[in-house]
Amino acid sequence: MILPRGRVRLALPVGPHDHVRGPADAPVTLLEYGDYECPFCGRAQPIVEAVEQKLSGLMRLAFRHFPLSTVHPHAQQAAEAAEAAGMRGRFWDMHRLLFQNQPALSDDDLLHYASLLGLDVERFGKELFTHVHASRVREHFISGVRSGVNGTPAFFINGVRYDGPHEYESMLAELIDAIEAETRHGDAVPQR
Repeated sequence: MILPRGRVRLALPVGPHDHVRGPADAPVTLLEYGDYECPFCGRAQPIVEAVEQKLSGLMRLAFRHFPLSTVHPHAQQAAEAAEAAGMRGRFWDMHRLLFQNQPALSDDDLLHYASLLGLDVERFGKELFTHVHASRVREHFISGVRSGVNGTPAFFINGVRYDGPHEYESMLAELIDAIEAETRHGDAVPQR
């Protein structure tokens, strides 16, 4: 595929190392680089969830951490908390809790969320406070930098950066266009 001038490609394709939900063979993958303390990411979450629901079965969602720690002091620790939960199969549950509770991301809050998810809080806390998952978060961040990410949220649709507005209609239209381009027929594509 030849990209129009100015279109940025994802440096590291979505793969088994990523947090994904949705069918592996979906015709479209939406990847978000996000920061749990970023208000713009918080506002984008309901939109992402709505397009994911609308395109159920046709879209795969992936998330990578891009904590902007210089402006969001809790973002790094929150990302590490999501990774700790992810090691126990609860990434997406923690992901949702962190975005639902953006103003409350202190260490005590993170431990409370682990408890709500039924995680071993002592083990979770030990991993969190010794930064066991910091390298994974850093890998995500570096892959974002290499992909031209400089703010959050940053979205990629099938490996190409989406620079449109973070609103439902625009994102849905772009995702449907990507599905149509991949399937080359519109019989399985939902109406906009």
